[in-house]
Amino acid sequence: MMKIIVDVFSGDDPKALIRGTAAAVNVYPDVHFIMPGDPTCLERELAECDYDRSRLEILPASEIIGNDESPTMAIRQKRDSSLVRGAALLRSDPEVGGMISAGSTGAILCCGIFVVGRLRGIDRPALAPVLPTVNGGNVCLIDCGANADCRSEYLAQFALLGTSLMRTLCKVDDPRVALVNVGVEGHKGNMLTSQTAALLSEMPVNFVGNMEARDALSGKYDVLVCDGFVGNVLLKSIEGTAANVASEMAEILRRKMPGVAAEELIAEAAHEVMRNYDYNSYGGAYLLGCRKPIEKIHGASNERTIPYAVGQMRSMILAGLTESIASQLEEMSRGHGETR
Repeated sequence: MMKIIVDVFSGDDPKALIRGTAAAVNVYPDVHFIMPGDPTCLERELAECDYDRSRLEILPASEIIGNDESPTMAIRQKRDSSLVRGAALLRSDPEVGGMISAGSTGAILCCGIFVVGRLRGIDRPALAPVLPTVNGGNVCLIDCGANADCRSEYLAQFALLGTSLMRTLCKVDDPRVALVNVGVEGHKGNMLTSQTAALLSEMPVNFVGNMEARDALSGKYDVLVCDGFVGNVLLKSIEGTAANVASEMAEILRRKMPGVAAEELIAEAAHEVMRNYDYNSYGGAYLLGCRKPIEKIHGASNERTIPYAVGQMRSMILAGLTESIASQLEEMSRGHGETR
């Protein structure tokens, strides 16, 4: 039985995430859950939930890393925090398959690098959510917030990580890799994108050139490569635009179709639109490039998020994504030299 760590205390609403974890226990009978945190608080909240208690254990942790703390200082000084305790167990216990956390991006990244460890050939792990496209497919956006400042070598490594993700999890034979830019023409962009494009042209990936943000969900591409600053702005723009468009469409339909029946139809349609772009519905972002699987969920996630996130982590473990990435990096190292 696979074991998955769920760090709920690093999120904005630990009580909701505790309830969500209890619900996930019932959804996935082949998963054993480990929750680091204050045992008294966990036991009090879990007492109100109906779940299989034999498949959830508590890992005592007395501290919490807040969003306003320096990530590197926090993981050094708060060794008994829920995040650090979970990451340490993830690294040391071969039976633990992965960890999910609602903590700050910086703290999770630091734990991934300094506690869990990086895969050989990877300088910076990157956050990679898989988003739905308008044609019913999926696209990987990498990086979406872990590394605001990047070198071209990092982005080239992101392309490898994203390609492996789409091949392994989404069964895309030859993922189309695009570089997020201000235009599709080869001469567009800044020094970083120009240097990255040159590297990607020599990499063992299917690099198809530059892409504009408006085509992010078009289905034309499978992997979108960018630094974490650009990726985070792009991701939140997509989320915000989807919410605003759904709200405006609902208001227009209310004016044109008054009545109770119409109201129910409008609510159902708006829910259908938002389901694909709500972070509570699509789970989290994979932190790719670490020795063991890590998934970051939104700090403001609610109890609905956890079952989705566990489903993603379970798929990642069963597919052997980390092993696949390590194998591809090793093969590239033998054939082309180190990626760094």
